[in-house]
Amino acid sequence: MGDFDNKEREEVFSKKVRAGKRTYFFDVKATRSNDYYITVTESKKRFEDGVFIKHKIFLYKEDFEKFAEGLNEVVDYIKAHQEVVEKRYEPGFENNGVGVAEDAESKDDYSF
Repeated sequence: MGDFDNKEREEVFSKKVRAGKRTYFFDVKATRSNDYYITVTESKKRFEDGVFIKHKIFLYKEDFEKFAEGLNEVVDYIKAHQEVVEKRYEPGFENNGVGVAEDAESKDDYSF
């Protein structure tokens, strides 16, 4: 392993997003040849010992489009089915294993 392996990549841009118990970091970094890529890091504090647990993915420019398509597809799915999930937690809701929303037109529009 040479000096190249231990060197942190140049950070070009960073966005920190706090979301409940988790914090997400979206970092744009540059390779030695000045190609940009993204690292997405999820950080969550483990309460037993105060240690932050981090999970990181690397996303390269040749994968941006397919990654975005997949992410949008699953977000759209969740938006379309979210009312069913939220109703399960309302007092007095009994679904007997069936999760069908009565009025899909009246659900809230969640934007990401």
